[in-house]
Amino acid sequence: MSYQHFRVILIRLYAQFVKELLCILRDPRNRVVVFVPPLLQLLIFSYAATLEVSNVDIAVYNQDTGREAQEVVWRLEAARFITQVHHVHSNTVLREQLAQGKVIAAIAIPSDFSRTVAIEGSGRAQVLVDGRRSNSGQIVVGYLSVIAKNIHFTADPTPLPETSVVVRHWFNPNLVYLWFMVPCLTGTLAFFSALMITALSIARERELGTFDQLLVSPASTLEIILSKSLPALVISTLLALLMISMAIWFFRIPFTGSFGLLLIGLILFILSAVGIGLVVSAISMTQQQAILGGFVIGVPTVLISGFATPVENMPAVLQWLAQAIPLTHFLVIIEGSFLKAMPPGDILASLWPLAVIAAVTLTMATVFVRGRLQ
Repeated sequence: MSYQHFRVILIRLYAQFVKELLCILRDPRNRVVVFVPPLLQLLIFSYAATLEVSNVDIAVYNQDTGREAQEVVWRLEAARFITQVHHVHSNTVLREQLAQGKVIAAIAIPSDFSRTVAIEGSGRAQVLVDGRRSNSGQIVVGYLSVIAKNIHFTADPTPLPETSVVVRHWFNPNLVYLWFMVPCLTGTLAFFSALMITALSIARERELGTFDQLLVSPASTLEIILSKSLPALVISTLLALLMISMAIWFFRIPFTGSFGLLLIGLILFILSAVGIGLVVSAISMTQQQAILGGFVIGVPTVLISGFATPVENMPAVLQWLAQAIPLTHFLVIIEGSFLKAMPPGDILASLWPLAVIAAVTLTMATVFVRGRLQ
């Protein structure tokens, strides 16, 4: 390839790159849609999408008038995650409160609770949990168990033995849920952004009638792929960097890793999403089909990636499938870069799968786009 021919290719590529950027960002409404919703979603979902339980109501049926039973009630009323303790006077009302969804848990303290505590040093109370809200119910049971363990019914509690277990939480000592949620949301929103921008690219041209111009243009398939990929790569990378900046400066999440390795992982991750988006765009006839195709692929991808539940808890088939999802590997990189100061060797172990996935998805996009151009 001569220098002159290479220069012509660069000029054509630059012209198509500028054209794609103008198609995406020329309209002020498009600029708002591309940047504002992901940033707002990061702010909203960071506080809304949480497994922490707060502001719940508890029903208590206290059949004991002793001090020990009253101590349990006082501790429940003082708990920060409980909004209101509903005092009932029969088991029937207690169960109705639970059945009607007015409370998430109901506690029945027996009439001999204080006497049992005086004799045995501890007592038993029945806890009923709303199984319709299973995850929240299990968390509430854990909170109630902590309250019960911290109650000392004697003035001079027995000191803990030397062999007692002391729990320390590494990387997130105070278990701040935002420290986990915000980096995960950054990867997820960047994935959807790159996916939707590229999914609409070819479908938009086909719907507007400008796709025929590509058929008669001297541009090769590779040039078309590059011209469609680079704008999405630039825009999605800038958006992800904005969200990473918000995580550091707005949410005050400590960043302890290597920014250079994170940036490399981010670029490979965006390229993987761009390849998937181009495949969706190539097989879609309209922008509506492209949007639906993006969500059909995007939502299962997020669920299987380990964003909400650990990959290790999934069936073996889904665990294998998760390894083919770019978000799975990028979540490891971004979480480790923020909190863990992950060593370069561990980051490289997640970088090479991203590089393989990016190569495969972009190759598939090339094949599908070439089939459309012919």
